[in-house]
Amino acid sequence: MKCLLQRVNYAKLYIDNTLYSQITNGLLALVCFCKNDNKQNIDLMVKKIINLRIFEDSNKKFNLSLKEINGSIMLVSQFTLAADTKKGNRPSFFDAMEPQNASQLYNEMIEEFKKYNINTQTGIFGASMKIELLNDGPVTIMLEN
Repeated sequence: MKCLLQRVNYAKLYIDNTLYSQITNGLLALVCFCKNDNKQNIDLMVKKIINLRIFEDSNKKFNLSLKEINGSIMLVSQFTLAADTKKGNRPSFFDAMEPQNASQLYNEMIEEFKKYNINTQTGIFGASMKIELLNDGPVTIMLEN
């Protein structure tokens, strides 16, 4: 499982040129499920994300977590994070989970964030989406498990 986190002042997600969801003060998480991922991967990743200290305290130090700042998260499915570009010029997505199972895990991940009372916004799995964001820092972190 891979998650590309971007600390954002805001993020807006559009589907068919219509605003579908938005957040302020939190994280945009691009999420990729790989072939062997399961519920345990989700549980570990959600705990890591909500407790990761990447928000600044009053001394400008990374000491606060998403949970501590009462921040929001926008979860967006992103199978292209599984791209293997070692050979040739066309990425291979061999390691990406098949869509039906990935969609189920994506929905489970959404529900897991909600259990922690995190304001959770999403896109639509498999949809063509456009995202407008203001990266704060910028801070961008890749998590894998």
